[in-house]
Amino acid sequence: MEKNIRKKEIALPVLGDGAVLIDTHCHLDMSAYQEDYAPLLLRARDAGVSRIISVGIDLESSRRAIALAEQDDGIYATVGVHPHNVGELSDADYLELVDLCRHPKVVAYGEIGLDYVKNYAPVSLQKEHFARQVALAKELHLPLVVHDREAHEDIMELLEMAGPFPAGGVMHCFSGDAAFARRVLALGFYISIPGVVTFAKAEMLQEAVREIPLSSLVLETDGPFLAPAPYRGKRNEPRLLLFTAQKVAALKNLSLAEVARETTRNGVRLFALEGR
Repeated sequence: MEKNIRKKEIALPVLGDGAVLIDTHCHLDMSAYQEDYAPLLLRARDAGVSRIISVGIDLESSRRAIALAEQDDGIYATVGVHPHNVGELSDADYLELVDLCRHPKVVAYGEIGLDYVKNYAPVSLQKEHFARQVALAKELHLPLVVHDREAHEDIMELLEMAGPFPAGGVMHCFSGDAAFARRVLALGFYISIPGVVTFAKAEMLQEAVREIPLSSLVLETDGPFLAPAPYRGKRNEPRLLLFTAQKVAALKNLSLAEVARETTRNGVRLFALEGR
């Protein structure tokens, strides 16, 4: 597989000035990474992506994310149940979620939220378990990782009712406009920018990035999904975060190194990574 990956290699942007990046949202446990997991991590570090948050989407993937984090100082885990997977959540599952969250490499609760595109679970169940998991994250003093797909108003209604959030949170894979971004920021959350920002027709997201303060931005791959241009349609991986950072720098008329340094500081702050 690695030979195929490098067959049509495109030069990565160069961070420079000793800057590094944090991939704040990647699904390292997924099968798309099984064949070349170790080389993938080496490529990421060679490119300057020094830390990766591996995100849980159900109990099993949360366990796997923790196992991967245990094996590598630069990998951390989140625990949570994605809206696609809430249909059969039980009280016993919630007890296990609490136990998993006690692991020292767990840095956030999520990915949780609402998804009105796929509707793999009924909306009523999505809302019920989103509210319940938000309350659990607050009880555990963990930041939230929120999934929002065409559910802006319902997401914000619930979060605004449940706030404040002393541990903060992040709107993962942000897909709203600048006005929606302002509502998210009012919660004290960060906004995470995916590779979609590099797509030619992503004007609304690009305009939002221009307006959102750099101090409120973090970057993500959402790998193995949503690879940035010029790898659009292919498997995403942490090293490709540099293309997303480069686009954000261009939109904000800043250097790539400055964007890297500031978004890394934001990621360290959000996930309380200092000294971990």
